[in-house]
Order: sequence, then C-alpha cells, then structure tokens
Amino acid sequence: MVKKLRYYARFIVVCLLLKKMKLVRDLVMELDKQIVDYTSTYEPDDQLEWSLVLDEIKSFIKADGIVSVLHADSNTIVLSHRLSPLTTPPVEKSTIMNLSLQEIVIIGNCSDQVKFSELTMDMFRMLQTLEREPQEDYNHLYDSPAPGRVPFEKSYSVSSAKGGVGYPAMVMCQENGDRPSKRENPHKYLLYKPTFSQIMVFLASGFKELPANGALLLYISADGCFGSTKHPEDMGYDLGGVVTNSKREVDHSNKKGAHSKDMHCLYPGDLYPFTRKPFFVIVDSDNSFVFQHLPRYFGQPLVILMSPQDIPPNFHEQQHNGNLFTMFLHSPLTAFCYICSITNVPIHHWERCQSFIDRFVTEASRLLTRSRIDPVYLQFFGDDFLRLLVLRYVFCDIALHLHRSFKSRHLRPRCHPALPESELLEHPALIHLVLDLALHLEVRSHFIDSNELE
Repeated sequence: MVKKLRYYARFIVVCLLLKKMKLVRDLVMELDKQIVDYTSTYEPDDQLEWSLVLDEIKSFIKADGIVSVLHADSNTIVLSHRLSPLTTPPVEKSTIMNLSLQEIVIIGNCSDQVKFSELTMDMFRMLQTLEREPQEDYNHLYDSPAPGRVPFEKSYSVSSAKGGVGYPAMVMCQENGDRPSKRENPHKYLLYKPTFSQIMVFLASGFKELPANGALLLYISADGCFGSTKHPEDMGYDLGGVVTNSKREVDHSNKKGAHSKDMHCLYPGDLYPFTRKPFFVIVDSDNSFVFQHLPRYFGQPLVILMSPQDIPPNFHEQQHNGNLFTMFLHSPLTAFCYICSITNVPIHHWERCQSFIDRFVTEASRLLTRSRIDPVYLQFFGDDFLRLLVLRYVFCDIALHLHRSFKSRHLRPRCHPALPESELLEHPALIHLVLDLALHLEVRSHFIDSNELE
C-alpha cells in the first residue's frame, strides 16, 4: 500500500513538471482517497507524514494559481508559460549574438516557501520558463540521463540535499526512435536545498559540458546570508551571499574566529572560477545585490540579474507562495496583476492584456539592440531564453519603478552590467505601454505618472 502511495506522489511530481494540472488535480483526489483507505485499514505510524504530503501538494497547486484566468463559465484555465513561437521575443540578429544557453543549474533554498517533494515554487516557475512548448510531431520519451549525453538532447535531472537524482531526464527523439533530434531545451540540474559541495559539483559539471559558444545559467532562489564586516574590502566574501544546506556538511573548525566566514554560505567569490566561460546569473534573494560585484577576470560574457532585496509590507503575507522577481521572469502579466491585487482575470481580458506585454517585449527588444549598451547583453541576446529573461527583467524594473508601493531603490531589481536608463529603462514608449496596461486593467491609480519618476 505504501508503494502505491509513493507511486502516486511521484507521478504527481512528473505531471507537475509537465504542467498537466488537470491530471494533477485528479491524482490528488485519488491520493486523498488512497490515504484515507490506508490510514483507516492499517492505522500506520506514518499517517501524519502522508497527511503532510497531501497538504503540501494542495498548497502548491493553490500557490501556482495565485492569479486565476477564468473561462466564460468561470472555470479556471491552465495556461502554459513555456517558450513557444508565440512568446519568443523578436530580435534583429547580428553576428555578435553568438551564444546559446546549454546548461542550467536551478537552486531552491528558501526556508519558508511552498514546495512539493523537492521542488519549490520558484524552482517550478523557473523550470517552466526555461522549457520550450513540446512540438506535436515528436514523441516524448523519458529515460535516465546517460553519462555520454548527446550535446543536443532535451533533459533535466534533479538533486537535493539527500543526494539522490530524483526525476528522469527528458530526451526528445525523432519518430523512428533512432537518435535524438536537435536539442530543443538546455540541460537542467534542479537542486533542492543543496549543500555547498553539491552546488560546486553540479556547477562544475555544467561548466565542463559547455560546448563552444555555449552559456551556463545559474538561477538561485535562496535566503540571504549576511556579512558582518563593518569595512568590507573583499567584495567577493565580506558582504555575505546566500545560504546553503548545512545538514550534511561537517564543520571541521573548532572555533569560529572573529573574521571567519560562514562555510555554509555561497558567496559571490565562490562563482569566480565559472566566469571563465559565458555565465548568466539570476539571484532571487534578500541579499541579491552582493552579486553585482562579480568581476570579469577572464573577459568572458557575464550578466547578473538581481531581485529586489525586499518587498512592501502588504505583500509579505503572500511571499511564501513564491518570490515576486521570479514571478515576473516566469509570467510578467501574472506578476503585474499580483502587485495590483488582481486575483481573477477573464480569458478574453487576459489575452488583450497579454498583447500589451507582447508589444512591450517587441519594443524593448528593438530599443535594447539599438541603444548604447554593454556588448555582453548582445552576445547573450541571440538565445531565445536569455533574451526573454532580459526583456522580462526590463518589464519588471519599469513596472516596479512606476508602482506607488515600490518607491525605494532596494524594492527594485538590479542588473550588472547596468542597462541604460534614458534609452531603455526610462524610455517613454515603454513607460507608456506599462501605464496603458494598468489603465486597461483599471488599476491606473496604483501607478505614478511618468513625469513623477525620480
């Protein structure tokens, strides 16, 4: 009976990863019945644990639908936020745009965030963002990752503090099944509450696998680990970083010295070795800004997108449902509705609002390629996923800058290298589109006028 319950739980995880939400809900109902049968028949010792599993998945589903898109009959519609031809941002290609995203490490280590199994809400959202919508004319086969992985396969693997690789890799094959077709998605490692050692191992693995002109993306969603140095000299270590899991790491030091660093913290300086190859970093944390000091010692392309370090008090209660910055990168319209306290949107209204987002992304893409900008952005800009992330970052920055609740600078995101303000982040055309969207959603009062920008 326990094996059956475990099977249901694992199958729910697979369906979540594939965003089969209707099937997830059906499975949750079935799991609920099975748990009732199990506990009433056997009165087991692990009754509480299975109740917690059920509560976890129900909370996860609820958090995922923080903004509901409703059909005409008021039923909720499940939308895909994966990359598709409809959502791929347009770009004027140039020869400098020569990098493609090949390897991704996704880290989830927020102590108070909704999760199911070994998948936090932020990890789930970022995973969906970095997947292409499956093509109808392919068969999708699921198998374990092989050591000699073909460079162009679609796959992800999951690890956690428990040390296991939990979920199958996905390999996209041609219909004859002989060999993988051209890779549609970058390879991903999903690390749930990893130790420092595990982070280093998987980063090194992704780094090692990078082909020529390949880029490595590191996404971190974690609580901050703050430095105590009053007069910081080493920006790589003195300002702190983000926490890692300490449960399985042995602390060999007998006594902490006054100037010693926390061995269970991932510092910006720990990432220096990986800047030897093209590196794209996203940090969603309350100590994210410390990563803006990452140097380009090796002259390779390096971009860091950093979340706001705080959110207004009226959003604190909902923070366990996932971080706001990640929500913007995942679904800008969902995040926009969220900061305007909109919880339900009819589908026809949603589609109309989505057209404002599409126009924003198109215009931002055009402006970015024509502005005086650090060339590293253009090198990453040829990749569909990285281009999408940069443009959604721009939308996030402008939307929060205009919102009346996000006046303080630490309530807005940062990036390194800095993006041009007058030519992009404060461009009248982009500001106008954001305010038009607010007007269409009837939440214009939440936003300041463009002439009030500091």
